[in-house]
Amino acid sequence: MAVALLACTSRGCGLPLERRERTLACASGHSYDVARSGYVNLLQPQDRRSPRAGDSPEALRARADLLSAGVGLSILNGFAERAAALDLDDTSVVTDLGSGGGDLLARLARRRPITGIGIDISAPAADQAARRFPGLTWLVANADRRLPLVDGSVALVLSLHGRRNPKESSRVLAPGGFLLVGVPAPDDLIELRAVVQEHGVVRERADALLAEHEALFTLVKRTSIREQPLLTRESLLNLLRGTYRGARRHDAERVETLDSLKVTLASESFLFRRRA
Repeated sequence: MAVALLACTSRGCGLPLERRERTLACASGHSYDVARSGYVNLLQPQDRRSPRAGDSPEALRARADLLSAGVGLSILNGFAERAAALDLDDTSVVTDLGSGGGDLLARLARRRPITGIGIDISAPAADQAARRFPGLTWLVANADRRLPLVDGSVALVLSLHGRRNPKESSRVLAPGGFLLVGVPAPDDLIELRAVVQEHGVVRERADALLAEHEALFTLVKRTSIREQPLLTRESLLNLLRGTYRGARRHDAERVETLDSLKVTLASESFLFRRRA
């Protein structure tokens, strides 16, 4: 566990954490238990959106089943390959915001030596990631708030269809550090949305993303990747469980009509470099 890089999340603290048997603690006495599976919950009560924040076990299972079926695999692997191609040394620290079950960070770690730190607000996600990939560090924290990392300690921040926090990403990145962000492309899942929501609206996210990062980051490269598989009903239901947190009640009638469907899975990635 990359303890020396972690920072206390108690309000107004931010001191480095040290390992003490089965806990992490800072010099002010704030302490956090290390779970049996190996993850650490640094989430503060005021940072919770709900008693069960983040992805549920059902959503995590749906996403795992999709990857097992090869659905979305080209997007995940393509994003990991872009990260692996960056000019990083073998001691580089990489943190993944919204790390889920740990697949992205683990794929990157298989491609090159890194010190990997995954951050997710979901305790079930961190627990799953820690059990599957014990060689990496997994934290429960709210990435929308202060990231639990010391200043200038990270070489690369990742966010694939997850949380984004430009100000905090800039703080934890070393000078010249990289930020790699992936967002769904405008036509991502458009066929499925057309059936379930009765209209397939194109959703443009790039302009807003560029605007929120321009003060702190320089855009280096913009790329996209897509696949269009023919999906079974079960895979379509898993997309709904994993993407929309289950189909909404008023959509249930249209969901019942789902059979096989060719669906566009598309992602745009943006490579930024931290401004001096």
